[in-house]
Amino acid sequence: MSEGLSVVSYLGATILFILCLGGLSNQETARRGNVYGIIGMAIAVLATVFGQRVGAAGLPWIIAAMVVGAAAGLYAARKVQMTQMPELVAFMHSLVGLAACLIGFASYVDTSIVFTGAEKTIHEVEIYLGILIGAITFSGSVIAFGKLSGRIGGRPVLLPGRHFINLACLVIVIGFGYAFLHAEAIADGMMPLVVMTIVSLAFGVHMVMAIGGADMPVVISMLNSYSGWAAAATGFMLSNDLLIVTGALVGSSGAILSYIMCNAMNRNFISVIAGGFGSDGKAPAKPAGGAEPSGEVTPITAAETAELLREAKSVIIVPGYGMAVAQAQHAVYQITSLLRERGVNVRFGIHPVAGRMPGHMNVLLAEAKVPYDIVFEMDELNDDFPATDVAMVIGANDTVNPAAAEDPTSPIAGMPVLEVWKAKTSVMMKRSMASGYAGVDNPLFYKENNRMLFGDAKKTLEEVHAALTAG
Repeated sequence: MSEGLSVVSYLGATILFILCLGGLSNQETARRGNVYGIIGMAIAVLATVFGQRVGAAGLPWIIAAMVVGAAAGLYAARKVQMTQMPELVAFMHSLVGLAACLIGFASYVDTSIVFTGAEKTIHEVEIYLGILIGAITFSGSVIAFGKLSGRIGGRPVLLPGRHFINLACLVIVIGFGYAFLHAEAIADGMMPLVVMTIVSLAFGVHMVMAIGGADMPVVISMLNSYSGWAAAATGFMLSNDLLIVTGALVGSSGAILSYIMCNAMNRNFISVIAGGFGSDGKAPAKPAGGAEPSGEVTPITAAETAELLREAKSVIIVPGYGMAVAQAQHAVYQITSLLRERGVNVRFGIHPVAGRMPGHMNVLLAEAKVPYDIVFEMDELNDDFPATDVAMVIGANDTVNPAAAEDPTSPIAGMPVLEVWKAKTSVMMKRSMASGYAGVDNPLFYKENNRMLFGDAKKTLEEVHAALTAG
């Protein structure tokens, strides 16, 4: 493939990636956006493999690696459940970081191209920053994978003097960076590069371990941004314009998403990185003032819930991670279809940080064929709850917690939430009275107009559907 054709291919792939991001910004165009992304990546891979930089001797190795990678990807696509998507995303981010590290070391020891003067300094800065970002992304993503998969607890691990530890890491990285740039030979520069890599790996572990479980959606979008900047740094190392542009697109979009997620939780990005609130959900956190939610809980049966829905004219369903764990989205769709056939106005309210990654609930509802036009963001529905007959909360907790709006001493005070308690009747579906992922008790349980429907969400919703059908 000629150099001109490669440039044109890269330009076409870049345009398709931009169209992909544009398509993914809306549910109705998300499928089309995915198609653009797939076509763009196929063009990019083919243009790289058959470009002038890849010799005939290296082609078999590249093809073999592509076959192995494609097989792993197909296996993951077929075997990974929708509830495992957050940890899969974190795992994919770790691979991007690892690739950036390996390419950085390979670029440094590569003697086929000799740089001198300012070009040598620029190239070494690219290598140093690429490995730095890649190492943080890799180790941080591995810890995020562990937290999201339950292998590591959600409670933040806050080491004494953690901010001084972070500052010490920064000083070490800068100091060894100076030594690396002034190394006369590759062997001399390898030691500072290895030390920096180890420090960066440790910092990635420390950074994500200090972030609480309730902030994990922000962590996922943050790591997505890091992986983009790692890819961009790799592009500079390899003088690959497509990698630079693509990495910048991913990095900037991930940073913007992190900002949006922080706003949705009334948090600032620095406070999340410094160590967020959150626990493993076993012990509710006590408010600063010492007062705890109290009152009587009113349980309700599946048959009684069906009766409420049967008499309702307006219903808002609020899904959460509990729906994902129970794989209850299909049962939700069956109830939704039945109610809509009977003329009930059914809508879904989605909190920006519902689930364990951005858009988690939207993905599950789309899988169950829930129509896009009845799925709304939190801000679009919050004013409608007072005129709603029944608000059904399926496995959500922190995102519907009245303490955020009513208790200034609560750890989640000021966090925007779906105000389901303003509906005429709210039905809270949970397995138990346990707190949410933020570890904060929920006063909604004790509201006079709230009913608690205990049990597995999928099984309980199937019982509700059966009762509705019988009635």
